[in-house]
Amino acid sequence: MNDQTLQQMKQLRLYGMHRAFTTTLEANHLAYTNDELVAYLLQSEWDDKHNRKIERLTKAAKFRYKASVEEISFESSRMIDKNLLIRFTSCEFIKNKENILITGSTGVGKSFIASAIGYQACSLGYKVKYYNINKLFAKLKLAKADGSYMKEIDRIEKQDLLILDDFGLQELDTNKRQAFMEIIEDRHGKRATIIASQLPIMGWHQIIGEQTIADAILDRLVHAAHRVELKGESMRKKRKKQ
Repeated sequence: MNDQTLQQMKQLRLYGMHRAFTTTLEANHLAYTNDELVAYLLQSEWDDKHNRKIERLTKAAKFRYKASVEEISFESSRMIDKNLLIRFTSCEFIKNKENILITGSTGVGKSFIASAIGYQACSLGYKVKYYNINKLFAKLKLAKADGSYMKEIDRIEKQDLLILDDFGLQELDTNKRQAFMEIIEDRHGKRATIIASQLPIMGWHQIIGEQTIADAILDRLVHAAHRVELKGESMRKKRKKQ
């Protein structure tokens, strides 16, 4: 009977329950009451589905770094508001459809912090997508050529959290500016976005170009956004010295 039950669990894809029941049989845990056994099996199945969901979300996000908030250095020279970053881990900013703008010189940890927040969002069940922004623009250019542009834009719009890294390394041409405007417009007031950039926010207007569009983008992006301005020496250089 137990063999048949285990087989049916597999067929129903109750893998967490299957493992838990197998462990129970092998250990001969006769101390479980019927109620306790049912509760144990259900909890094991819930945990298994939850963990597999997080794994799927994390894989789909395609983060640049495997990162966690616990790994972030809060040494004083970096001037990071620890309380603010800890608040970000609750992902209330995603619920509130707010943006986070992370700026600082190369190597200070912008991408790592953005990825750490993204990983936390995945662990809470949010759909996240990470892009190097120049690679995203190249992808969208190809999508226009093969007719899948709107499909890509729709996919970006549906992400609960969009992370755009390395913004501002190149000035935007007409096509990039139009694509950026579409992305920001679609997400404004609907979804959360994190942007990481070496440039201070005051320099973004020039990078975007064309005044009217730049004004429109920054009005939607910067207004009421959370700002994280990183200082200090490059973390990469510090690791090499160590």
